[in-house]
Amino acid sequence: MKTLKLPNQVETELKKVSEVAGYLWQREWAERNAGNISMNLTSFFTKEEVEGIGTEVAFDFPKGAAGFVIYITGTGCYLRDLVDKLDEVSCILYINEDATAYSIIWGGKQENFGPTCELISHASIHLFNSQHHPENLAVVHTHPLELICMSHHELFDDEEELNRQIWMMCPEVKVFVPKGIHCTPYALSSTAELAKVTIEAFKTRNVSLWEKHGATTTAPDVMKAWDFLDVANKGAKLLMMCWAAGFKPAGLSNEQLVELEQFT
Repeated sequence: MKTLKLPNQVETELKKVSEVAGYLWQREWAERNAGNISMNLTSFFTKEEVEGIGTEVAFDFPKGAAGFVIYITGTGCYLRDLVDKLDEVSCILYINEDATAYSIIWGGKQENFGPTCELISHASIHLFNSQHHPENLAVVHTHPLELICMSHHELFDDEEELNRQIWMMCPEVKVFVPKGIHCTPYALSSTAELAKVTIEAFKTRNVSLWEKHGATTTAPDVMKAWDFLDVANKGAKLLMMCWAAGFKPAGLSNEQLVELEQFT
């Protein structure tokens, strides 16, 4: 039976997945089976290496995703299990040349395993990235507490002002999340509509804040994706801490925010 040997580079990327999953769990951003992670690994494999492994499962992918090799977490996967059970609760899959099915070519050892129900969103984002931002290989979706709270606030209806108030809390937020947060309107989980609005977000912003749900980001690797979410949420948390203490924060001025752009 043909099996897949993982290149050292892929092993390194998967170790980052385990590390970031631990961070998400520790921060209480990954309750039960919340969140999912994926990475476009197509460039690390040849077609000959990935064809002919596993059994095809029918799935209607975007046509442009044909031939993609994607690491992705499983449906019902508890992200905390990625720390020490990576090959049980996640997998690497190969999308066939017609984009009509996938085969699991590594991992997925847990009984009744299947890729996350957000597979269509992840595949669509990876296709978008391959066409417009090929450096971005990782996608992370999770439930950052303070960012979710902000999606319930009236500021969510004013994206420019929401970003200004989050950026103004700390220089690092402006520097390390320079494009800011997209206020992504609510869409039902696991749908093509959710994928569509998320891709729209990534045309202009670093983070897609899914209304009343969670946040998603894309970056060259999982660790950099974590950084976007961590820093963006820090800005939201600082803002909410000031509100909770009963005062309106002075914040960085617009002039100071513009000055910081030299570091982005």
